[in-house]
Amino acid sequence: MIKELSDLGKILRKQNEEGKIIHDALKDEPISIDLIIKKDGSFYKFETIEKIWRPAEAITAKKGKARLLLDKAEEVLGYGEDGKKHELFIRKLTDYSYLDILKPVFDFYYTNKESGVKKALSEFESQVDEKERNGNIAFRIANDDSRLHEKKKVYEAIIEAYENNKKSKLGSSKITCSICGEKGNPVEDVPHGMIRGVPDGQPSGCALVSYNENAFESYDLTGNLNSKICTGCARTYVEGLNWLMSNGETQTILAKNKKEKKIFKYTNRKNFGADTAIVFWTKNNQKVSELDLFDNPDTGAVANLIESVFGGDQKKAKYVDPDRFYSCTLSGSAARIAVRDWIEMNLDDIKKAIALWFEDIKVQAWGEIYYSPLYSMANCAQNEKSDNKTTVSRIAAHLWRSSLKGTAPPLWILTAVLKRIRIIENADGGGTKESITPERAALIRLIINRNYKGGTMLSEKLDDNNYSPPYVCGRIFSVLESIQRAALGKDINAGIRERFFSFASTNPSSAFGRLMRLSQNHLTKLKTEKAGLAVVLDRELQELFSKIKEFPVIFSLEEQGQFAIGYYHQKQDTWQKAKNSAEMKSATEEI
Repeated sequence: MIKELSDLGKILRKQNEEGKIIHDALKDEPISIDLIIKKDGSFYKFETIEKIWRPAEAITAKKGKARLLLDKAEEVLGYGEDGKKHELFIRKLTDYSYLDILKPVFDFYYTNKESGVKKALSEFESQVDEKERNGNIAFRIANDDSRLHEKKKVYEAIIEAYENNKKSKLGSSKITCSICGEKGNPVEDVPHGMIRGVPDGQPSGCALVSYNENAFESYDLTGNLNSKICTGCARTYVEGLNWLMSNGETQTILAKNKKEKKIFKYTNRKNFGADTAIVFWTKNNQKVSELDLFDNPDTGAVANLIESVFGGDQKKAKYVDPDRFYSCTLSGSAARIAVRDWIEMNLDDIKKAIALWFEDIKVQAWGEIYYSPLYSMANCAQNEKSDNKTTVSRIAAHLWRSSLKGTAPPLWILTAVLKRIRIIENADGGGTKESITPERAALIRLIINRNYKGGTMLSEKLDDNNYSPPYVCGRIFSVLESIQRAALGKDINAGIRERFFSFASTNPSSAFGRLMRLSQNHLTKLKTEKAGLAVVLDRELQELFSKIKEFPVIFSLEEQGQFAIGYYHQKQDTWQKAKNSAEMKSATEEI
């Protein structure tokens, strides 16, 4: 994983704008304030700017160190501290005293100290708002738009000092980097770098690899010798992962209130809950547009994907060298990153798996084929009354792996979604309109079909050839509900769904005996008011009874899922028939 992240970082360096100096000695740092001085070193003014990122000297940790020409007010001016940080900054500056281009800065601190650094310190609070004072300060010469630390000569001096330091650390020893495989690279005992924006992590960043305690070391090795990653590869994998976590663009969308709203859409990252993020990329850093379908599964685009994947000439594709796809699931854990999953696959296989995923989750919803967004499927199994929202991220991570690898989701997700359905069915106030939503139906169908491939496969719509007892029982329950609704009206406080769904889906033989007695009463009432509808529903009920010999005593977990799908399919079929029958509408819900 680290090797692929490092390779990505190297590609990103090559793709950077032409002419930009890229080196391990340099790292992009934020700038919020320009300290503008005159050529004689006297202070001119402070200028606050919108935060920008520019290459500067790379330092691995701030403790006991200072960065050349770019740092906070404590280091640059000695503002609000005991002088130790400022002393480190001046000491670093002195190391580059041979650079003529820095003469105005030295005059600012020494020759014209009164009109230079002392005046700047006295003017700092009046010219820079309090909320801006914590930003990095860069030096600029008046009437020159470029900053001193970005001058080519300064960069070259930083790189030369870095290379000389590297040679002195290497000495006569030869160390092979475990990532790039090159010999002679020093493995410096410094932090690899912090990853920003990790969910549930520290705002300042989290470390993917760190040996800052003895407990993390082994085999008598100290610090980074435990991993033997050279400094260059350490920097590139950190750059690659930070890019994956932040890459994207601001888009304008139309909100529910019809007003325009700006959102930031990530390109290589998906957030699954408050504590999980998934980053993905390819070896050649190409966009995989098929992954966007997980968020917005357009029916036409999905159909095109399925046709292109399963209708292509596989023999020709056999000799093509496809791109590689990578995915990493991350969570924050204090100052560290927890890697929860890693996927590495052929990109061609990824596209096939995505096409198969949509085939396995499609369901009929209100007369049309419907594809559920992946995160909506994960969210539909979460108990809304629970404060533990990590369940959603766990389910989403499992579904992500299942969608890309073509594997079966774990059965505990089926338990969670069935439990969620029962909670809704038995809720106070008579439940809700759509207890088994298209998302829940899709999730149940996916789990059962992929975990129980030897049994009867569940289709996306009503299957008259499915004689499985739990599936038929679910259909019967739906018809009984329609009979009650047609006989008693739609304003029922607690119908058979709210009172008996959980009972019927787990202990059918006991439940359906009571349900049949209730149904006869409802049919008798219906025959006096809507005789034609009573005949239609009674005939439908008798046809379903002919498909089952007896009601089982108990249903297993898989059978409970089949019951739910049978109920859902029959409900959708009833709704479809009601479109052409005004009388039939009384047996359906208001949608």
